[in-house]
Amino acid sequence: MVGNPENRRVAFFREAVRAAGLEPPRVVSWLQVLGGEAVFGAGETVRIDSPGEDAEVERLLRGVDDPTRVEGSARWYAGFLAAVGEVARAASAAGAELLASPGDLATLFDKRLCHALLESAGVAVPASPTSGPRAPEVRGWSDVRALMREHRMPRAFVKIAHGSSASGVLAVETAGPGRVRAITSVERDAEGRLFNSLRVRRYSTEREVGAVVDALAPDGLHIERWLPKASQRGRAADLRIVVVGGRATHAVVRTSRSPMTNLHLGGARGDLDEVRAAVAAVGGSWREALAVCERAAACFPGTLCVGVDLLPAAGWRRFAVGEVNAFGDLLPGLTGLPGSGAEGLDTYAAQVAAVLDRTRNDHAVTSP
Repeated sequence: MVGNPENRRVAFFREAVRAAGLEPPRVVSWLQVLGGEAVFGAGETVRIDSPGEDAEVERLLRGVDDPTRVEGSARWYAGFLAAVGEVARAASAAGAELLASPGDLATLFDKRLCHALLESAGVAVPASPTSGPRAPEVRGWSDVRALMREHRMPRAFVKIAHGSSASGVLAVETAGPGRVRAITSVERDAEGRLFNSLRVRRYSTEREVGAVVDALAPDGLHIERWLPKASQRGRAADLRIVVVGGRATHAVVRTSRSPMTNLHLGGARGDLDEVRAAVAAVGGSWREALAVCERAAACFPGTLCVGVDLLPAAGWRRFAVGEVNAFGDLLPGLTGLPGSGAEGLDTYAAQVAAVLDRTRNDHAVTSP
């Protein structure tokens, strides 16, 4: 696997491989990849994991010394794609197989491309003026303000195009000239530098919001309509659905008192049984909600596992896809959904099982 050796993701995947009775995976570090030292063997299956949570890797990819800085995401994206390309070339030369395609990763890490692909495939997504072939360039707050007005979006999410984990995301509300407020995890210091904070903060003037958006704009911006979400016990709720091998295998409810439900920003896991009951109570279909996620994952056929952020509309009857995450499987202790084929397995064990099943099926097809 390609990952940061000391990262918990690597530890979780190692344990899943061990539990399956296999030899421990060989780890190729992101520092080796970035140094041009990625080497793979014939017949190896290569899992690409997140390059995050390593200060030196972040410095090389983003070009900043402080990993909490928000700026530099466009540079990160270019460096990440170049590194993935190097992994793909080395794997191809050795006859190794990748579990995530470079093309899929390029789309998954550009919110504008991902949104446009999902929409073209008929997957329900929030309306956006910044995805698709005719999308305008967003150069700063004045463009954001104009697009929100033109598309009648008094409430919108403004996101950096290549961010993850709510980095560089603002939930913006407008109510006439000069009346603007934003909720975000972005903190701006006295020098105008932007940092990711572990607490959600509020900016209540157009000058403050505009300054943050203008600082983010050089890295590329994506705008989406802010859909009113369903709630659970008085808190906004959405779901992370993990799809492995085309099948929705794991689900977690995320609830928050803010528009950002990310667990590291103070969100809390909700009650999945209550969600299923709420969907059934309004005549909805939980199976169809999972099918929406599976259709989203099908847009990335070269990638074994994705995490889909599913947005339930107020009332729990309709669902839309907010984002699809290449590395959305970090959900420790969560086991598979009933009927998913991953019962009793965590997200990593489910991926190992999917690879083993595919290998057995390939052998069965090719055997005389």
